[in-house]
Amino acid sequence: MIPGKGSLKSHHKSKSIKGVSALKAGVIYGANASGKSNLIKAIDFGKMTVLKGTKPEQPISTNFYKLDKKFLKKPSYVEYEIQHKGKNYAYGFILNSKEIIDEWLFEIGKSGETKIFDRKNTTTYDLDFLYKKNKLNEEKQFLEFTAKGTPRNQLFLTQIRNTNVSDNVSNITDILNVIDWFQNALTVIYPGTKNISKKFELHKDTNLQQVFNEMLDYFDTGIDGIEFKEVDFEKMDIPSEVKEDIKNDLFSQKSEKTSAFLSNPQDDKYYVISKIDETTVQAKLLKTKHKVIGGEFELFDLKDESDGTRRIMDLIPLIIDFFSGGNVFIVDEIERSLHPNLVKDLFEFILDKCDDINSQLIVSSHEATLLTQKLLRKDEIWFAVKNKDGATQLHSLEDYNVRFDKEIMKDYLLGRFKGIPKLGSKNQLTFLPIKDH
Repeated sequence: MIPGKGSLKSHHKSKSIKGVSALKAGVIYGANASGKSNLIKAIDFGKMTVLKGTKPEQPISTNFYKLDKKFLKKPSYVEYEIQHKGKNYAYGFILNSKEIIDEWLFEIGKSGETKIFDRKNTTTYDLDFLYKKNKLNEEKQFLEFTAKGTPRNQLFLTQIRNTNVSDNVSNITDILNVIDWFQNALTVIYPGTKNISKKFELHKDTNLQQVFNEMLDYFDTGIDGIEFKEVDFEKMDIPSEVKEDIKNDLFSQKSEKTSAFLSNPQDDKYYVISKIDETTVQAKLLKTKHKVIGGEFELFDLKDESDGTRRIMDLIPLIIDFFSGGNVFIVDEIERSLHPNLVKDLFEFILDKCDDINSQLIVSSHEATLLTQKLLRKDEIWFAVKNKDGATQLHSLEDYNVRFDKEIMKDYLLGRFKGIPKLGSKNQLTFLPIKDH
């Protein structure tokens, strides 16, 4: 998501940090089974590996490329280049199902890079940069002790997150910045997620009811407003582990989230759970209002609304967080249950208002109405294509010589940019009846 040479739509680029800008949007196209979702799963895999870690003596949960047997024994390489807290970082790791082989963190700029730490051959660490930032002997010893105590199947970042390293050393800001990006900035949303629980930031002066009313009116849902009904959080019919996850995240000192939006398939209802103080959460059931004949209002549960309206409800916390700034959203199949015009309106709405907002929305989609240079830059449009070996490769519209005024939807559907299904011949289907002519 680094900008190409194009100068149009400059407000789609983040403010340069040490000579590096990032794009605020990206749309990935491709045929079914082209690998779009695998890309998103890989991004999520790295996040979960950092935040959840691996239990002692347990294998690392990995999936390997199965169409080439030699890859079953090859390690996987994952790297993120991110922009966060006013700095640019490259963080990555190499692993197999048994251990972390390599791990590294660099601060990067236009003219070079600075090594924050490096881990090689599972147990060999280069912490010289951190030693210079933390000059007391006991600080250096604590860092060394933490590194040596990191299990072979655990990331150094995860070990730091799970221990009280920041209480015992004076400066590991760069590591904490990267952990914060995974915990508070990166959100991955799948189309069929159950027990959807999205934590989002809510400023004290935000009127959540007004935000929902305005957004539902903007997207023409036919809803005349919403109301919140307070309920007992502990008596809500949701799994106990989901409740614990919400409370742990809202109460975590490392979390910036103040509220959670919960879509509960158990009772088909939507809730907003907010942190009241350091030990108390408040749950409110969301109901929609519809005007009935005679001017009164009837309250509906979300189960009575259309799939499209419920999908919009899922996206409202995303919109709130996008305009809070500093957040990255990865959404798989964003068009699921949404009218094509709504998908396009969502992008127009976000990109039209993003001048001073450094957030990012990256989606996979089949929705061809987004394929217009009036909406997106060429470097914001990507295609996922399988090669002859079944492996996915990504390429951008920027790779093609396409004029700005050229409408590209038709060319895409005709296959010029690849990324569309190659259908076989109907005449080769043996189960179909043969017609006599």
